[in-house]
Amino acid sequence: MTPSGLTDSFARDHLPPRDLWPDLLCPPGSAFGYPERLNAAAVLLGDAEVAGWSDRPLLLSDGPAWTYGDLHKRASQIAHALVDDLGLVPGNRVLLHGPNTPELAACWFGIVLAGGIVVATMPMLRAHELSHTVEKAQIRLALCDAACAEAVDALDGGPLERTVHFGDAPEPTGRRSQGDGDAGGELAALADGKPTTFSPVDTAADDVALIAFTSGTTGVAKATMHFHRDVLAICDAFPRSCMDVTSNDVFTGSPPLAFTFGLGGILL
Repeated sequence: MTPSGLTDSFARDHLPPRDLWPDLLCPPGSAFGYPERLNAAAVLLGDAEVAGWSDRPLLLSDGPAWTYGDLHKRASQIAHALVDDLGLVPGNRVLLHGPNTPELAACWFGIVLAGGIVVATMPMLRAHELSHTVEKAQIRLALCDAACAEAVDALDGGPLERTVHFGDAPEPTGRRSQGDGDAGGELAALADGKPTTFSPVDTAADDVALIAFTSGTTGVAKATMHFHRDVLAICDAFPRSCMDVTSNDVFTGSPPLAFTFGLGGILL
């Protein structure tokens, strides 16, 4: 186990004993021989920049396309807001709640850049279901899309101390409003004007980057922890070996990013 870059040791303290971990036969220089220290968000966003993709379209939605550079800059601003204004300490868990949008993706990368641990949740979950996640992962901060904020806002008691909205609240028609002064929500107010570069937290490859909760079909949902190196393995394994991906391919899908298949297949 590499010395952690996380100040908050909650996740590491709840891992199984080291002698129960699998032995990974991935020597340095091999496809999965990742360095001992890496921040997955910094690698993915930084490698795209080095490759010269800053101006290439990355995220397509019903609004303007986001480029690789757009995502890197916004994730950096969000990371600054998390640290400067919201008191994020590396290793803190952050609840991320919302449908698939570019803003949600920027929040995901911003949390990881800042050394936080993403706990993304399905947008259809209700308050009593979310309360288990918040309690189990001891989450004090939530970033929530205003379009589905009701369940998170209804949480009462427990460790959650603050919920910050992003995106515009929906109108009765279901479309997002286009308000003037507060468009984008509280997170935008905090992040706008922040520097568009951020020095990523020096996390270890085996520091936890995300906690994904199972669906709970066999009882109470279980918390599964994934390291920074696991995030990169999602990209380096199946897509490269099975899909014959080219830079001109476009990916879409219905799984929410809280479902790790959606996270890997649509975003990572």
